[in-house]
Amino acid sequence: MLELRNIQKFYNRGTVNETCIFDDFNLRIEEGEFVSVVGSNGSGKTTMLNIICGSIPIDRGSVMIDGNDITGQREYVRNRIIGRVYQNPSSGVCPSMNIIENMAIADNKGSSYGLGRCINKQRIEYYRSLLSDLNLGLEDKMHIPVGSLSGGQRQALSLVMSTLKPLQFLILDEHTAALDPKTAEVIMELTDKIVREKHVTTIMVTHNLKYAVEYGNRLIMMHEGHAIMDLNGEVKKNTGVDDILGKFYEISIERGN
Repeated sequence: MLELRNIQKFYNRGTVNETCIFDDFNLRIEEGEFVSVVGSNGSGKTTMLNIICGSIPIDRGSVMIDGNDITGQREYVRNRIIGRVYQNPSSGVCPSMNIIENMAIADNKGSSYGLGRCINKQRIEYYRSLLSDLNLGLEDKMHIPVGSLSGGQRQALSLVMSTLKPLQFLILDEHTAALDPKTAEVIMELTDKIVREKHVTTIMVTHNLKYAVEYGNRLIMMHEGHAIMDLNGEVKKNTGVDDILGKFYEISIERGN
């Protein structure tokens, strides 16, 4: 279980550009949930992910996992139990290295490298079988530099790499935003398959309202640092894109836009 308790976060504090993103923000995510998070730009979506992953500090509050306070824990330590896929398909891979090398690095996450070889040749066939399940032909491109792959292929590889080792949380930061519609559909289907098979607690930030309502078992809408909509179970199942759009329009009218 993940909890954000009484989170306060400012950017540029003490300057004329001071911005308060969160003030006493609270969120609880149960084990096994697949949470879709939507909201306008500046609502706090990505900041929330960065706080969970330890990428940025907070001004007040605490981050709890299974009752343990990890607020002061460094990002690289949290990465042992958290996998993250970014919006940019190149952010989760090493473009100059080939597929085998990339997967070997992911396979050794949290381990001590020392002076031994990074690539375990006995694992190569396992990597090939994982890639074969994607139906993207990556199993035939194992020795090709990842930078030469398409954006969709790189994002699919990032998904596999992020979940190669056992983990508690999968963080998806608009991971289909940079892809064309057809490729985005492929990546979302792959995402759903991985989440179901590995039973991993997942938080997906997306601007695609169709994906937000179709995938996952919980939907949260963020606005000005608050969760103004939190739907799960049957309520979430019965929620459509028009319902989410209606809430966006309501917010826009309230702000005079």
